[in-house]
Amino acid sequence: MTDRPVAFDLTRLITRLRHASPSGIDRVDLAYARWALAGAGPRFGLVTTALGPRVVDRGRAARIVDAVVAGWVEDIEAEDDPVYRRLAARLGACTAATAPHRAAASGDGLRRRRIQIETALSTLRAEGPEALPHGTLYLHTSHLRLDRPERFDWLYDRPDIRPVFFLHDLIPITHPEYGRPRESERHRLRMETVARHAAHIVVNSADVGAQVARHIADGGLPVPGITVGHLGIEPAFRPEGPRIDLDRPTFLVCGTIEPRKNHLLLLHLWRSLSQELGVGAPRLVLVGRRGWEAENIVDLLDRCAAIRDSVVEVSGLSTHGLGALMRSATALLMPSFTEGYGLPVVEAAASGLPVVASDIPVHREVGGPFAAFLDPLDGPGWRRAVAELSEPGSRRRSELSAGLIGYAPPTWTGHFQRVEAALGTLRR
Repeated sequence: MTDRPVAFDLTRLITRLRHASPSGIDRVDLAYARWALAGAGPRFGLVTTALGPRVVDRGRAARIVDAVVAGWVEDIEAEDDPVYRRLAARLGACTAATAPHRAAASGDGLRRRRIQIETALSTLRAEGPEALPHGTLYLHTSHLRLDRPERFDWLYDRPDIRPVFFLHDLIPITHPEYGRPRESERHRLRMETVARHAAHIVVNSADVGAQVARHIADGGLPVPGITVGHLGIEPAFRPEGPRIDLDRPTFLVCGTIEPRKNHLLLLHLWRSLSQELGVGAPRLVLVGRRGWEAENIVDLLDRCAAIRDSVVEVSGLSTHGLGALMRSATALLMPSFTEGYGLPVVEAAASGLPVVASDIPVHREVGGPFAAFLDPLDGPGWRRAVAELSEPGSRRRSELSAGLIGYAPPTWTGHFQRVEAALGTLRR
């Protein structure tokens, strides 16, 4: 990486300790934090606060990152993850239930909260942005606080700083019907903040890059350079490793439970399958936390007796636990109406798991060589796919599996090589 000074924004990582496991955006933030703080030149952490930005040295920044990772169940093996063990036992595996494990501490949530508060308070005593050397690269890799433009006014006072922002998607603007009330307006503020300050923008897909460039240009502001870097995946996602001995065909859908992920289509499909096939119905596992505007989905999960034995919901699963689940399952189903990247598609492919995904541009971009594509509204098509993949010796599953032979998933090394090349072009 460049040897010029770099300040990485740690704000989101500090706030995420209230969760036992990281989301996809959290993993991006973590990967960037580790990469940025490992460089050869001067390195700093930066936290935006109501009192202004606070700058900490490399050592303190690294300790903050370590504290966050220690609060998550991210680096434990699948067999040591209590969430994975309970899930494996429910899905029909006996071996996982007898493997050695780390007991879940009842105070884990309080411990994470304590670490979060102590870390946040410690940054308030740190120096302001005047501590950053001339020409520092400022990296902000989440959308957090971008809808509070005053938090970034300090950049007007430091025109020598070169801000670089990572943008994950424009979904609240392009598909406001799937977000919280007024989220579209907040996201427009985020994009304006970026457009006014960015020396460069990094995006996770060409689809997002085109949307960002178009949105900024339509707003009458100059479009900065944009670099596309497909997200890398963790080593836990590979064909070899622990597996669950499943008692029936099992399909996965991964991601926060929210309307744009199109869980309703799958839940209605599974209700029909369960009523028709009874105990012979395949199983659906929903991996992810419950999100926003999801009342109809939650009602089905909590109150529909027909799917109680065939639909399993799990959150807080470790990365290694998810990798083992993907190696074991029948297929990943990804019927989303819109995505910025679709990380589970790539993780599944790296694990050797066949993928059926909605026919949207970004899924074609990241999964074109191996996935099967269906319109997200094609209920009969999704039902046929599930039925064909569930058959003993399924020919369709064999065909999709054959498409994964030789697949080389994107890596963080490759991602950061592209980013480094882009940062090298920024003037000092």
